[in-house]
Amino acid sequence: MSDIMTSIPFSRLLEWVVEEKEDKGTIFGIRRPFKADPADTAEIFGRKLETPIGPAAGPHTQLAQNIVAAYVAGSRFFELKTVQIMDGEELSACVNKPCILAEDEGYNCEWSTELYVPQAMEEYIKAWFLLHILSKEYGLGTADGFQFNMSVGYDLAGIKSEKINTFIDTMMDAGESSIFRECMRDARAMAKRLKNVTEEDVEAIPAKICNSATISTLHGCPPQEIESIADYLLKEKGLHTFIKCNPTLLGYDFARKTMDDMGYDYMVFGDFHFKDDLQYEDAVPMLKRLMELADKKGLEFGVKITNTFPVDVKEHQLPSEEMYMSGKALFPLSISLAAKLSKEFGGNLRISYSGGADAYNIEEIIDTGIWPVTVATTLLKPGGYQRLTQMAKKLQESKVLRPFEGIDAEAVSKIAEKAKSDKHHVKAAKPLPSRKMKQPVPLLDCYVAPCKEGCPIHQDITAYMPLADEGKYKEALEVIMERNALPFITGTICAHNCMSKCTRNFYEEPVHIRDNKLKAAQGGYEEVLKALKPAEENGKKAAVIGGGPAGMACAYYLAKAGTKVTLYEQSGSLGGVVSQVIPEFRISSSLVEKDASFLEKLGVDIQLNVRIDNAPALKNQGYDAVILAVGASKPGELPLEKGGVINALEFLKEFKQNDGHVMIGKNVAVIGGGNTAMDTARAAKRTEGVEHVYLVYRRTKRYMPADEEELLMAVEDGVEFKELLSPVLLEDGELVCKAMELSDPDETGRRGVKSTGQRVKIPADTVIAAVGEQVPSSFYQENGIHVDSRGRAKTDPETLMTNKEGIYVIGDGLSGPATVVEGMRDAMKAAEHILGIPVSKGEDNPSSKEDCCEKKGILKDTQEEKDQSRRCLGCDVVCENCVDVCPNRANVSIHVPGFEKDQVIHIDYMCNECGNCRSFCPYESAPYLDKFTLFANENDMENSKNEGFTVLDLMEQKCQVRYLGETMTVNLKDGSCAVTEGLRRLMTVVCEDYAFYLL
Repeated sequence: MSDIMTSIPFSRLLEWVVEEKEDKGTIFGIRRPFKADPADTAEIFGRKLETPIGPAAGPHTQLAQNIVAAYVAGSRFFELKTVQIMDGEELSACVNKPCILAEDEGYNCEWSTELYVPQAMEEYIKAWFLLHILSKEYGLGTADGFQFNMSVGYDLAGIKSEKINTFIDTMMDAGESSIFRECMRDARAMAKRLKNVTEEDVEAIPAKICNSATISTLHGCPPQEIESIADYLLKEKGLHTFIKCNPTLLGYDFARKTMDDMGYDYMVFGDFHFKDDLQYEDAVPMLKRLMELADKKGLEFGVKITNTFPVDVKEHQLPSEEMYMSGKALFPLSISLAAKLSKEFGGNLRISYSGGADAYNIEEIIDTGIWPVTVATTLLKPGGYQRLTQMAKKLQESKVLRPFEGIDAEAVSKIAEKAKSDKHHVKAAKPLPSRKMKQPVPLLDCYVAPCKEGCPIHQDITAYMPLADEGKYKEALEVIMERNALPFITGTICAHNCMSKCTRNFYEEPVHIRDNKLKAAQGGYEEVLKALKPAEENGKKAAVIGGGPAGMACAYYLAKAGTKVTLYEQSGSLGGVVSQVIPEFRISSSLVEKDASFLEKLGVDIQLNVRIDNAPALKNQGYDAVILAVGASKPGELPLEKGGVINALEFLKEFKQNDGHVMIGKNVAVIGGGNTAMDTARAAKRTEGVEHVYLVYRRTKRYMPADEEELLMAVEDGVEFKELLSPVLLEDGELVCKAMELSDPDETGRRGVKSTGQRVKIPADTVIAAVGEQVPSSFYQENGIHVDSRGRAKTDPETLMTNKEGIYVIGDGLSGPATVVEGMRDAMKAAEHILGIPVSKGEDNPSSKEDCCEKKGILKDTQEEKDQSRRCLGCDVVCENCVDVCPNRANVSIHVPGFEKDQVIHIDYMCNECGNCRSFCPYESAPYLDKFTLFANENDMENSKNEGFTVLDLMEQKCQVRYLGETMTVNLKDGSCAVTEGLRRLMTVVCEDYAFYLL
């Protein structure tokens, strides 16, 4: 494996495009081409432009196939990847890999083409030819409806060098270049095979490719150097010119406050760039001089907003000391700079925009008169290039694109102000949970629904979601209850790990799975309950001790399969913590009762107010199994040097029993940062006589273990967060705490805390500790059950049976406080061992491949979309995240006969190891390293550790293959091929149906 990309000859690229389009209906994986409206065309630099959008100078314009993919999806303005005097191996040695991280806001540590400059020039000229051919052959637009814009850097000496000067001159007029003649020759030859392109059309392809350039300078470049470059391009080269400006023009204080206010306070950047970079007071007169010069030369001049915003690498995001921030976090800075300059110049300074633009804001940006707009980060997320199609269609339909007559400075200022609180740009209150499943990506059949895999009980989410949206509530609830015993409880307070794993998070927000579950439960309850009846008895008898969620679930699974079940609960109601502790404002008791009603209809014998202390004796009364679901009932402890605390669960019980009439004073301090702490604090706020509730935690909000939605509800309720405080003692109505500070991140990126040596006092009449409950170790030991060093029952991890035959432990009492659905997972494990069969059958996703592909790359307004299944991407039918997000098209999806779903392979020679696919693969894997790989030749294969193959003889289908660490030569036509049949079929179909992938 090498991070050096291999240029594909023009003839092969053209064959690839034509064959893929003919056979698969796609072009470099783009399924939905954008067709421009010839009546909706603007003009810039004296040339036509069908849409004012395209890829920014970066990963999406470094190879010909990238530019083609962007064009097909809707781009018409291409800012070619920056060229500079340092290139090829010398540059590659300076760029650490992986170099892109775009999970949320974007980061990168790459800056200009990794090819040699002559190679980059060839890529751009090949793309120029391809776009002219594609535009007519497939009716995508007019041959003169797109433009290429050079990006050059980083100093005048480099730009005047023979290498870069040749590049600029050739891009201005490539007619005499060997690559132009080669493309012309090969295109003429291919014209015979094309339907709508003639040799005359090919010969008419203009040699004058670029008449504009964007100047990209390094941070710290002096203003006189910047001006001299612009002066040179305008005077000597006669190029329309943009100068890239940095957000540093806004000043450190503005940038720091904006980032802090928007939740990016963890982002580290010093003030030295702000001091070393071009200063605003120098920029304004310089820009005025250049505007005057361009006007005299009859050329267009403007600024490109914005260039990179450097931040420090502090949490091991990328293998570098500094990286460049982009995307959603850059937008408020970029648009603020646009607003400032628009006001300064009365709207007369032309602005080319980049920095967090996407389908949500593209119309309003262009409506102000700011265009062209180029993008990068949004294209690096699932949906990839196809995200351009939505933007292009929006602009085509809204007709906001107008000839440039100035910028509406006031409108830009309004956008800038709105951006600071826009949900699409502010940072979430807590770090994003990992989207990864803790398993490696398989070589074959890797499509899965991350929501289902992330659910502890593997709920068939993609099957019930569309049923609920169609109003088929009974059918939806039946699917849910195949695996979920508690649809009302989980539809209300489930921690919804499924939503944390949802790919839609990378678009805007997760599909509202939990809400749909509750909708199905409420809508289908009566019909399902009416149809429910005891199952035919299977001859087994079981006792469940504990009527909390885990116990209820186990009783449900067993009874549904025909087991005679007795459920013993020591209190007067089922539900455990949910019914006795969690406040009514979180979940109504009536919902718990509805879940309990399912047990009653299944014939479970529910024994309330019955305490069982001797499990072995109970089992000897004729039960095949006894399941202990006794919860984590031992109170957690928080010792203070002085003063006492109240246990959170005891407080919540009293609060619920007395409807909030609890005497705890005016000022209450709640210690803890988990979900129970949030419930406690919110309940305390509702308690009679309480005026202030302080939530005390030794780290910051971002590092509290509570779910984000729980934390935000506490904030909305007026809970006052006291961060970075560690309680010491309570005296005289005050809680004395040690002040803490976050330490530097460790090797995992986690930040610990350390004391500052100072102390802080908080008013506190009552202190409530929510620090976690403990498992009932003594109960287990009294029943002869072995426990580990932490007092937890020792069980078989697969069956949860203890050393006592037929006695099982499940739920919170097994490993400590957990979620309801984790308790159900334990119940399912135990029940399946007792029954000897699965507790449910699976339900497939009814969506078609076509339906799923149509949703890719489309950002939604989640408030307007009532049917959540329309937002579901159907990842178990078509995932292809790694295909979408690869700028170079180095991950591809192919159809292999005999497989229900398409297969993904990695193409080694097109990959530069940017690492972007790692971020979005739902597995704990990096597809560019872990998927079956197609190599260009034996040498490339030898330089890699990837499992994969190279074709030695296409006619004979002879391949060199690496599988399970062994390298071998195989003949795919030989039935005894020494690899799996699936891999043999995959390699065969590449040879027979996808030979255009072979270099």
